[in-house]
Amino acid sequence: MPGPTMSVPQRRARHGAALTLVFAGVLAAGAATGSWSEDGRDGRTPTEYRAPSRTAARAVDRHAADRHGVDRRAVEAAASAAARDGRSGSEAAAEVVSRSGDDWSAVYSAREYEGFALALDGAYVGVGLTTRRDADGRMEAGSVVPGGPADRAGIEPGDRIVSVDGTEVTGRPVTEVVALLRGDARSYPAAWDEAGAAGTPVRVVLRRAGRQWERTLHRERLVTESVETVRLEDGGGAGDGVAPPATLVRVDSFTRGTGQRVREAVDAAAPGEGIVLDLRGNPGGLVSEAVTTASAFLDGGLVATYDVHGKERALRAARGGDTRRPLVVLVDGGTMSAAELLAGALQDRGRAVVVGSGTFGKGSVQMPSRLADGSVAELTVGHYRTPDGRAVDGSGITPDLAAGGDAEQRARTVLGGLGGGS
Repeated sequence: MPGPTMSVPQRRARHGAALTLVFAGVLAAGAATGSWSEDGRDGRTPTEYRAPSRTAARAVDRHAADRHGVDRRAVEAAASAAARDGRSGSEAAAEVVSRSGDDWSAVYSAREYEGFALALDGAYVGVGLTTRRDADGRMEAGSVVPGGPADRAGIEPGDRIVSVDGTEVTGRPVTEVVALLRGDARSYPAAWDEAGAAGTPVRVVLRRAGRQWERTLHRERLVTESVETVRLEDGGGAGDGVAPPATLVRVDSFTRGTGQRVREAVDAAAPGEGIVLDLRGNPGGLVSEAVTTASAFLDGGLVATYDVHGKERALRAARGGDTRRPLVVLVDGGTMSAAELLAGALQDRGRAVVVGSGTFGKGSVQMPSRLADGSVAELTVGHYRTPDGRAVDGSGITPDLAAGGDAEQRARTVLGGLGGGS
């Protein structure tokens, strides 16, 4: 059963393989559709969505009662009873989850959940458009993937999305809008395959500055690059400091292979040169990749602990990382889940100075379970903590040095103080 983030459930799991633990970050269906929006806790929202944000650990007892949130057996029983009566099992399960008050437990359709498998490889089928909801419940375009279908059609961030394939989307749940943009096998039986609705059309009505128009987009398989490396040359620092040359490694999300690409970027940097690890706007991803990234800077040791129904487990870095190179980590309110786990580990281990603003605060653990109608319920079973035992959920990571728009420059000044240069 696909479940984005920590160790990855393989595609065959859709047919009944072992369940996996999931540290759910944000609604990952958007990664599979190219159209994401999920209201953040306490009014906070990630800056953008680039890839999946959940992280899985390992199989646990699917029959155990969830003492941290929703009772799994109650959800499954409601879904089964509804299915026997000819009603929607997923809707019945969603009602139980909604009444629980759990912020992160959720119910997804089978198609939404299957799309996660593509996103884990840094790819998705969609129109290259993220979405967000304004205070009035209206759906609007967020970021637009350069060169993607939405970009080629002239759609811009901030454009209001009025309808998708004739269905008004104002006030509708995000999951419904995502499903409309993604399409399904019943709508396009001849074109459908495991990769999704690539090549199929979707009509979108938009509004900008009082003008309304319609565009027909064709869904595509889009590939995203999770790691970007930029050489930062000499420059003036904040205050009286001087910014030495450095390598900026920007990690947009923890998709498959991210950790290895970060390690390669570190190895390619000049000897003794500092690294700015940019996790701003990173919604999370595979925790296994976050741990591999931590291993690029640590020589073994604890990265995080997490509990499953009260039983503690540990995540540990591999040995052999670069422990001498100066390191600064950039974070902000869009740094979530696995990205918070990484930032907290490097901070607690004394390996990095964290610069920026407080992170989102997503540290709960969800476990997926297949319901009778093929939908998937993800229910909270525990939480993860940093090496020093700090709980991330609800509090996030507090930077060592607060910074806003000048965060990158201040990070370089800190590197200068740490001796980072060549």
